[in-house]
Amino acid sequence: MPFWAPPLLAVQFLTRVPVPWLDRLTADQTREGLVRATGWLPLVGAGIGLVTALVFAGARMLWPPLIAAIVAIGVEAWWTGAFHEDAVADFCDGFGGSGRSAEDIRRIMKDSRIGSYGALGLGLAVALRIATTAALPPMLATAAMVGAAAFGRCCAVLLMTMAPPAPFEGGLAKDIGGTRRGTPWTAFGLTIPGLFAITYMRPPAVVVAMVVAAVLLSWLARALKRRIGGSTGDCLGFAAYAGQLVMLLAVTAG
Repeated sequence: MPFWAPPLLAVQFLTRVPVPWLDRLTADQTREGLVRATGWLPLVGAGIGLVTALVFAGARMLWPPLIAAIVAIGVEAWWTGAFHEDAVADFCDGFGGSGRSAEDIRRIMKDSRIGSYGALGLGLAVALRIATTAALPPMLATAAMVGAAAFGRCCAVLLMTMAPPAPFEGGLAKDIGGTRRGTPWTAFGLTIPGLFAITYMRPPAVVVAMVVAAVLLSWLARALKRRIGGSTGDCLGFAAYAGQLVMLLAVTAG
């Protein structure tokens, strides 16, 4: 496995950025690389947050903060393929709708159509990101966007270890469900660079966000194992978005 493969696979996984070098990998190398790439997700997330923050800073030169935040998050959704936003909508539909059995929830989450719970959940989540970003001073907003992006992806990796893949789950979530024991520590270590600035500027907010996220992930892992037998890709995406919101809300609260 080439040393450069896992981080580049993480970039390919989270964004639409073309990574032509990955064509050199065999199917087995790609599969193994994806497992290792999970540890790199927070660092790649920090990069995504930095790009979004730069777009926000540029847009603020032309428009008020609220409009600038909408533009920045809209640009992010485009170049990430609205990856986590799609997961939030599917998760809210599956667990908030009429699904009672694990099979019902799976069917609802796999449905390409969005229901009322999905629309409301996604709308509220995006609105909270826009509102919290617009409410912060420019430098603090930049630090918070980078830190929240890294922290959210770390939450997704932690949920992988706390709730194994659901029995019916296939694809990537199934492949990385057996992630190596050191992966959460790698992910946590690679979250630190993204949290550095916001920890320096608002240390109490970071501590509060970590405590709240730990409680939320513990509850979510138990709920997932009880309702559907484990996690799915949509559940992990929801955890990533929820982690972002927890950090942004903590920083905004001061």
